[in-house]
Amino acid sequence: MPTQKQWESARKRQAMYAGLRSFFLSRGYLEIETPCMVAFPNMELHVEAFEVFLCKGERRPRQKLYLHASPEYAMKRLLADGTPPLFQISKVFRNEVPSALHNPEFSMLEFYRPHTTYEAIMEDTEEALAAAEKAVLRGSGFFSQLPFERITVREAFWRETGINLYEHVDAQGQYEGKSLKAAALKKGIFVGHSESFEDVFFHIFLERVESRLGRERPVFLMEYPACMASLARLKPGELRVAERVELYAHGIELANGFSELNNAVEQRRRLEAERQARQKLGRAAHCVDEGFLNALPRMPASSGIAVGLDRVLMLLLGANAIGDVLLFPVEEFLGWS
Repeated sequence: MPTQKQWESARKRQAMYAGLRSFFLSRGYLEIETPCMVAFPNMELHVEAFEVFLCKGERRPRQKLYLHASPEYAMKRLLADGTPPLFQISKVFRNEVPSALHNPEFSMLEFYRPHTTYEAIMEDTEEALAAAEKAVLRGSGFFSQLPFERITVREAFWRETGINLYEHVDAQGQYEGKSLKAAALKKGIFVGHSESFEDVFFHIFLERVESRLGRERPVFLMEYPACMASLARLKPGELRVAERVELYAHGIELANGFSELNNAVEQRRRLEAERQARQKLGRAAHCVDEGFLNALPRMPASSGIAVGLDRVLMLLLGANAIGDVLLFPVEEFLGWS
């Protein structure tokens, strides 16, 4: 049975959703719904999808489908068909071990604006969260400190570690894991045994950078290394970085967004590279979503972001764990608590 705290969080969640919907509708966004079951899940390297099976008919075999980890592909297909700005609040699913910050089934706000870059989507995000905070708390607070701080990944690494990421790029513009690892070891940062740039990067990030982000006010962390943003366009005039942004508050990641890549040839190359990387790790190597790729050439320059609403609510209410703002966290549902 849900606790009194969980019932209270349910009432606050209702207020948060009402505040978000009011904000987006006032800005001309269209609220939509896309399917939770998809034929082609996202290819992101470290995200595992849940498999589901469609009952077989008299003449058809049982069909494998997946619960989506994000409605991104479907929403971009709608943008390609000429829709106005879009948003949806939906359930998404990621097959990861439950923790204080993760429930395998969680609530996400995802929204897109055509004819914009990620600067515009950042502005909408901070204003939407300020509106949600006002609806939940009936006043201003942490998320009402507008504008949020903006800092590049390079600046954050330099500020917290003294490491300049641009010193670890070769003549072809590729980031070098071996030299970054050597720099980290000189700073006394343990980075494991791998010399992969991404592995070394995340060891440094998790140990020295992430927990210090957004302590005083929320912060947008921008301009990720180009190799770490497979769905984002590269920054014009600076091809070492992509126009990817993450939002942090009190050291917790809340959102991930991009200036969207709409070059189908380049997108296919990146997805195939991720597919091969998944194979090397022994993970399911899903087929590329051809419907998504076919739509990209028709999609205007756009930007979008996904916001984890359970984490936002957790911070608004001062909760210690995701389970405190869910009526049925997975541990309780499975009898693990």
